[in-house]
Amino acid sequence: MRVTRDIKYDCKKRNSMSSANQSIPVLVAGALGRMGSEVIKAINSSKDYQLVGAIDNQKDKEGQDIGSLIGLGPLDVFLSSDFEGSLCAASQNVPKDGSNNGAVLVDFTHPKVAYKHTRTSIAYGVHPVIGTTGITSDQLDDLSKFAEKASLGSAIIPNFSVGMVLLQQAAAAAARFYEFAELTEMHHNKKADAPSGTCIKTAELIEEQRSVFNKKLVNEEESIEGSRGGALPSGLRLHSVRLPGLVAHQQVMFGSNGETYELVHNTIDRSAYMPGVLLVVKKIRTINHLVYGLEKIL
Repeated sequence: MRVTRDIKYDCKKRNSMSSANQSIPVLVAGALGRMGSEVIKAINSSKDYQLVGAIDNQKDKEGQDIGSLIGLGPLDVFLSSDFEGSLCAASQNVPKDGSNNGAVLVDFTHPKVAYKHTRTSIAYGVHPVIGTTGITSDQLDDLSKFAEKASLGSAIIPNFSVGMVLLQQAAAAAARFYEFAELTEMHHNKKADAPSGTCIKTAELIEEQRSVFNKKLVNEEESIEGSRGGALPSGLRLHSVRLPGLVAHQQVMFGSNGETYELVHNTIDRSAYMPGVLLVVKKIRTINHLVYGLEKIL
């Protein structure tokens, strides 16, 4: 028999968690998605974290136990489509005693709502850990100022893989020696944004080492528009591939006379991101500003 529960929140009512409970309270937005469900499984497998909210816009499943929905069995946490209500409940139910014990939101939703979700989370005093890409540089600047004003640890992480951080660092180091470079990112065909946030972040790190790439040697003509990918003002070119069967993959290729230097990272299972997610969730409550990129947390 399917059990559902009406989810209603009253921000004036406070039911505080026991201060003796040292586990980190976590809400997951995009709970029924591939990444969201993987995060819930990781949280459930560790005594250091406690799932206190599951948010998703699939209203036909609202009120059902999230554990049962993703194959874990009952967790006594019920799915809600009310994003602000869930944040409100978390902010009220977690006591604030100055010991950095606020709730944490892990968000893997959609680029169109990433900025709004981040700002709303900060407004409610819930630490946002945003894995959703698509936030613009102007939005990032605004969120950084907002988080600093609120003195609330916040994180926007384009990629939670330690291996990807190592690739980005290697690419930045190589950029000092190579004037020609192109980036290719490949993802499953349900990814909404292109190029990926990880690819953009990698390009930004490369551009910190050199301002101009890929000096034109001939007048290129595309017989099919977009064949050469997208070009940044620096001259770096970014290419995106979307196919079923892929998870997340990135290649950075440098070229020089007589040689190429290629860096590749392949994610073959989303569980690869979970150590990074849990690390950020744990550390984000120890800072009072916004960080952009996993390398700022490691």
